[in-house]
Amino acid sequence: MKVYPLLFSLLLFCNNIFAVAHPDQKYRLVKAESYVQSKNYYFLTLLQQLPSVSKIISTDEELSKIAILKKNYLLSSLKDCGDSVRCYFENIKFSAAEIQSIGDRLVTLYSSRNEIKSLVTNHLIPSGCYNIFESFTPQEMLRKAWEQDAKAVNHAIKVYVGGGKPNYPSIDAASFDMKWKEYPILIYDCSNAVLEDVKNDKLFFITPMTYALRAIEINDRNRAGDYEPMALNCNKSAYNRIKTIRWADYKYSVILVPGEGPEIHDEAISPLGKLRCRIAAYRWKEGLAPFMVVSGGKAHPYKTKYCEAEEMKKYLVETMHIPPYAIIMEPHARHTTTNMRNCARLLFRYGFPFEKPCITSTTKEQSFYITDKEMQDRCIEELGYSPYKNGKRLSETEAEFYPLVSSLQIDFDEPMDP
Repeated sequence: MKVYPLLFSLLLFCNNIFAVAHPDQKYRLVKAESYVQSKNYYFLTLLQQLPSVSKIISTDEELSKIAILKKNYLLSSLKDCGDSVRCYFENIKFSAAEIQSIGDRLVTLYSSRNEIKSLVTNHLIPSGCYNIFESFTPQEMLRKAWEQDAKAVNHAIKVYVGGGKPNYPSIDAASFDMKWKEYPILIYDCSNAVLEDVKNDKLFFITPMTYALRAIEINDRNRAGDYEPMALNCNKSAYNRIKTIRWADYKYSVILVPGEGPEIHDEAISPLGKLRCRIAAYRWKEGLAPFMVVSGGKAHPYKTKYCEAEEMKKYLVETMHIPPYAIIMEPHARHTTTNMRNCARLLFRYGFPFEKPCITSTTKEQSFYITDKEMQDRCIEELGYSPYKNGKRLSETEAEFYPLVSSLQIDFDEPMDP
């Protein structure tokens, strides 16, 4: 069929206009001073860490007013709040009006500054951290990313200063009782420390964000930063091996072993955790995949010192004789939903062939739960999306799954594993 040059050019032009950009496996995340910050508040981290963007944001007249206002709230709280805990933090959080006005200003800056446009094009979209908003216009994606981080900051302050309920109170609750008579003194000292942290910073979000980070810290909830950077620490030997793999030699890319936290404080690994590892080790020795992923953080019981993934790796190496270079630790997941999500994230970030199927290998009950509609519904309810697609069932203890790029989306109300 003959295609006229003008028509062909027009079709190409239209395709470019309506093309949707997607996350890029070659993208490297920008790091903040702490992984807790960059994992929870990636948009704010970009505003802070990209020099050209930071300069625009810190010198903008409207946004500078917000920065001054928040610091003044913090300073006045030290003079006026006394024993009223709520007085210390309520005005530090972003109000609905502030969130709206800041969003409006960022959208205006997008229209006039190429640096802000580049932030969306070169960071927000390829990072995948705000992937749930990819169908929005760039301006609205910018606004939504800001709104998500503002909600995340507010949530951390509400839970870890204000005593609000986290999603899973039995394992994620604050360390302190708000009725403790010394609690106002602790919050005064926390506020005073934040004032020292931010006194020379001019970014509009720095006071609330730092307040949230200190609240997470004093509650010993810095779990999002555990073992980071993992590719240089706990996963170094496995990570270095990835580039040497001939993927055509394997049917699956990884065998995922979801954790099972013990309920006894001095127990490092639960009986079910051992059984899950043993079952999965047999599958690895059969050559189904070059790697195993052990997934589970410091979740059960409350404030445990043991990490499920680390203890499973020890068991696999010491008891099942699996070489360390074949084991990838995912030491942050706190639920089965995030076992699946965090495994998918690691596969994407580590450069695995993302379209290749994986398998879960675990005990019978959990294996069927993972492939059940109830699990998919739970993912959508708790995460806002499903991070994987089910494949074939292979046995009572193994089933295929396909990781989805939706897994890169940050979860704003889970500060220990966002």
